[in-house]
Amino acid sequence: MKKHDLLQRKLNRRDLLRKSMAGLGIGASLGAIGSSYMVPSLFGRVAEAAAARVTANGKVLVVLELSGGNDGLNTVVPYGDDAYYRHRPNISLPKSQLRILDDHFGLNPGMAGFERLYQDGKIAIVHGCGYANPSYSHFTSMAYWHTAAPNSGEAYGWVGRLADAIAPAAPPNFLVNIAARQSLAVRSERHVPVVFDAPNRFMREFFYAEKDALAMVPDSGPVENPSRRYLLDIARSANQASALVREAWSNYNSPVDYGVASLDLPKVAALLDAGMPASLYYVGYRNNAFDTHVFQNNLHQRILTYTSDAVSAFMQDLERIGRADDVALMIFSEFGRRVPENVSLGTDHGAANVMFVVGKAVKGGHYGELPSLTNLTEGDNLHYTTDFRRVYQTMIKQWLGHEDTSELLNGDFESFDMFT
Repeated sequence: MKKHDLLQRKLNRRDLLRKSMAGLGIGASLGAIGSSYMVPSLFGRVAEAAAARVTANGKVLVVLELSGGNDGLNTVVPYGDDAYYRHRPNISLPKSQLRILDDHFGLNPGMAGFERLYQDGKIAIVHGCGYANPSYSHFTSMAYWHTAAPNSGEAYGWVGRLADAIAPAAPPNFLVNIAARQSLAVRSERHVPVVFDAPNRFMREFFYAEKDALAMVPDSGPVENPSRRYLLDIARSANQASALVREAWSNYNSPVDYGVASLDLPKVAALLDAGMPASLYYVGYRNNAFDTHVFQNNLHQRILTYTSDAVSAFMQDLERIGRADDVALMIFSEFGRRVPENVSLGTDHGAANVMFVVGKAVKGGHYGELPSLTNLTEGDNLHYTTDFRRVYQTMIKQWLGHEDTSELLNGDFESFDMFT
């Protein structure tokens, strides 16, 4: 068979999968979730999928969480400021090792992928991101970032509230969280997030004797009891979502090299390629990987390399599948590190940090006021100069096109002019 014919067959199959995911009605007898049962039609209703696309303006937001508190000063290194070297006589990175961005900043040596993205004008670096009265607890500070409500006890996550605002009818599979456990960030009043870790094992656990009964959930017919109806709807949605995810992953075959640690971004690419009707994705670099208290430099460079390689590959993959115009990626960590190094050649929990926004439509460059390295807080931290919710506001309003953000973000914040 000619190469052209092989390519055409592959494209036709991909188009068919996308169409079925976007619109074919769920089959009357959704098979049991076990691998020996087939699913005649995997995906949601035409109207619901179309509503999901329209309400989010056709755009997709992917949020990448770097847990542990990434050291921003050794990520985007202010080599042009002598104070950086005075504070860090042993763990500072010399200019000769950096990936130079301009006459003041250079990237960590491991960040070749970010360097390419910056040179291509596809990455925005936002400086001094934080909030007033910062917490140095991983759990507490991350909760503030998850809820966009510093120093409060908000019940729902900002991504979950965003889903409720832009798609109040709660179409299925609109919100995806790739993780072993659901993040507070995606907790929603109306939406049930699709939460999974390993796509090929994403299925409801059951005993063999239960499989036939569970398979009949979509065929339960009219149910007058609202509580029972709700539970059956949740079960049906879970069945559909798990089948959808497994099918998308089994058909995903990318030539793009994501590096040693993919950060779950290939799973996002697989769902985007298949036509998943989701507008919001939340993924994370888990297990507090960036908590670098001891002998920081080698470990930090390694995990930044993993991150940089994966993000760069994800952008390449989006181009390959024709979704680069639709997707923006926002990257954050729950806090930065203190400015001076500690006695263990690491850094301790800090405050203000850098954030990144990556995408084809991004106006690359530096955003936000640079924090001073000489005028520090009492705890030797950077004063925050950018409320992190300004970046959230930019993603919500400028990228997704949703105007009413004051309740979502617990305040009014000015957007950055970050997108073309």
